[in-house]
Amino acid sequence: MKKTSLPGGRKPFPETKGKHAKRHTLLSPVQMEDETLYDLADLFKVFGDSTRLRILCALFGCERCVQHIAEELGMTHSAISHQLRFLKQNKLVKNRREGKTVFYSLADEHVKTIFNQGLEHVREGL
Repeated sequence: MKKTSLPGGRKPFPETKGKHAKRHTLLSPVQMEDETLYDLADLFKVFGDSTRLRILCALFGCERCVQHIAEELGMTHSAISHQLRFLKQNKLVKNRREGKTVFYSLADEHVKTIFNQGLEHVREGL
């Protein structure tokens, strides 16, 4: 194994063989392209707004229309629609239309996983 240091004194991931090799490759920010890191930063920015987090929580159990989310969170239809549009653009929620009503749900299980991992991290310090 080479003993090189990276900018800022960071140590590279050791070369790993076997079942953990891919995992270490994926975790190395040094090896990621800048565009990927910018995309990841943008994803975390989406989670940086408590209103969007509350909307995501409201969608954990089932799909809901804007009106139901607005009532549950005590917010205006307009404010919820605005945030849902942003969440959809960032691929965290999806929608389906039934007549005139649009129902929103989480895009996939990754959204719950990211949320729950963040929550677990925050609660560790309590």
